[in-house]
Amino acid sequence: MFEKVLIANRGEIAMRILRACHEMGIKTVAVHSTADADAMHVRLADESVCIGSPAAKDSYLNKAAIISAATITNTDAIHPGYGFLSENAEFAEMVEDHGFAFIGPTADHIRVMGDKVAAREAAVSSGIPIVPGSDGEIKTAEEAIKIAEEIGFPVIVKAASGGGGKGMKVALDKSKIREAFNLAKTEATAAFGDGTVYIEKYLTTPRHIEIQILADNYGNVIHLGERDCSLQRNNQKLLEEAPSPSLNEEQRRNIGEIASNAIKKIGYRGVGTIEFLYENGEFYFIEMNTRLQVEHPVTEMITGIDLVREQIRVASGATLNMKQEDIVFSGHSIECRINAEHSDTFIPSPGFINGYHAPGGMGVRVDSGIYSGYRVPPHYDSMIAKLIVYGKTRNACLMRLKRALNEFVIEGVDTSLPLHRRLVVNDDFINGEYNIHWLEKFIENKNS
Repeated sequence: MFEKVLIANRGEIAMRILRACHEMGIKTVAVHSTADADAMHVRLADESVCIGSPAAKDSYLNKAAIISAATITNTDAIHPGYGFLSENAEFAEMVEDHGFAFIGPTADHIRVMGDKVAAREAAVSSGIPIVPGSDGEIKTAEEAIKIAEEIGFPVIVKAASGGGGKGMKVALDKSKIREAFNLAKTEATAAFGDGTVYIEKYLTTPRHIEIQILADNYGNVIHLGERDCSLQRNNQKLLEEAPSPSLNEEQRRNIGEIASNAIKKIGYRGVGTIEFLYENGEFYFIEMNTRLQVEHPVTEMITGIDLVREQIRVASGATLNMKQEDIVFSGHSIECRINAEHSDTFIPSPGFINGYHAPGGMGVRVDSGIYSGYRVPPHYDSMIAKLIVYGKTRNACLMRLKRALNEFVIEGVDTSLPLHRRLVVNDDFINGEYNIHWLEKFIENKNS
């Protein structure tokens, strides 16, 4: 097992990794920008190294600075968390070339799955169902028109690289396809430095269902069930739950087996998530994330399995100590992402937190790195906390979530807490009757 792990991230995920390491008896190194000198994970780590100025490109995306920090602290392994360099194949290679373990998959798997065109091809060869679309890159608007007419409108033009909703444009009919192609290509080039795009059938009322996978270096693979991540705004998730209220046991078992078999076929290691669109009883592959997901806690709550601990174990060369038949799914869990932004306008709200009280009690978990007196910097993603709640049933979970949201106090900055409080009393949400387009309509209708 590793003796020391460097955490190449910040915020709540850095705290999450730090806690897992300390519970395993592993020393930690926090790297941080000058803006994060007073961050909680920096205060609690065994060692800390400043790696640059506030801009992410000068600190958390600075590969050389992170490798240097690992070298001077005699680190054994580097955990990238999510975001930043977590799905950067070049960084994974650099880490291992310098003699450190990368707590994640191989660079080759990151590279393949990071290219959505290549990922679609890998999915097909592994037996995973995909959304009808182009076989690969589309290079001209004329080609896009031809394919769109073959698969039928509406369609969506998507960037092959990146994520977060960037480089994705919908064309409802032929008159909009040229514009969608040009905008998606331009946005993809600006956001990711790669203008490669492809085209898919646009599903009108799908749910976003993802399967959590865990694999070791020896061909052992298990799945830990599904998460429903359909509550999204601008393709950004806001709330996630497990299990999905839309699936039955047979569907849950079948899609889990499909995902596990595919992962075993490609020889993957570590944690990973295969994402699907689900509509009219059918699953369609979207992409695979080769890292820990923001929403991993809801899976931990219903399985009792510490995913970060398992990540670290697998990266150290350990064999999975559980089989699929050992996994027991129990109860229901919901996660609310708490962002420092206005709940109506979604304008980011960095600033000084002058009051903070986290909810507690049975079945309530808060993953966060903030505290009263903390200053939320303007340089990074606006998510500052995650509220995760567990109940024996979905209804019990909802009642506990309402209570916990009402207890949560963050003063000094705007947050998404008011939106969550309105959301969890809505009849459609309570009844589990929503899809990936529902939240935006909810917001447009004044959250009524």
